[in-house]
Amino acid sequence: MTRRAEQVEETRQRIVDAAVEVHGTLGPSAGSISAIAERAGVTRLTVYRHFPDDEALFAACSAHWLAGQHPPDPAAWAAIDDPARRLETGLTDLYRFYRDGQPMLTNIYRDKAALPAGSRSGLEANDAAIADLLAAPFDGAAERRRLVRALVGHATSFWTWRSLCVDHDLTQAQAVAAMTDLVLRSGR
Repeated sequence: MTRRAEQVEETRQRIVDAAVEVHGTLGPSAGSISAIAERAGVTRLTVYRHFPDDEALFAACSAHWLAGQHPPDPAAWAAIDDPARRLETGLTDLYRFYRDGQPMLTNIYRDKAALPAGSRSGLEANDAAIADLLAAPFDGAAERRRLVRALVGHATSFWTWRSLCVDHDLTQAQAVAAMTDLVLRSGR
């Protein structure tokens, strides 16, 4: 790689690092291009040269942040046929991810309306897919399935985890047990 190409890549990485820092501390709604440029030590024009729009910058920021995380593994949960075990395993994995990524995830979910449209719809689709996967093994009448899906959607919500584990100081195990019990009791 030529020295010029290395400098371009270094500048791009400084911008991405700055975006992760700004989004993780201030949140996306306060993460203006100016704030990111200042943190990266570049001009706004330089940011736009590397990332032509907010969607591209947010995607690079998200990919970089996620690369440093241990995301949940829905494929492993899908292999579990027993509804209660799948739900408990999935919530345990999901709540661990929420705990480990709490500062960034709090800002992302708080500022969800300010996210670029594609990123916002991707986040919503991912959240819905997780809830659908954990609710899928439950069978029964349509009304029962609707209730179970609503409760699983509530249980998988970042804000539910935050309320139980941060605001009310439950352990992860207590929160998982409470949400699993709620779904199982209501789904009977």
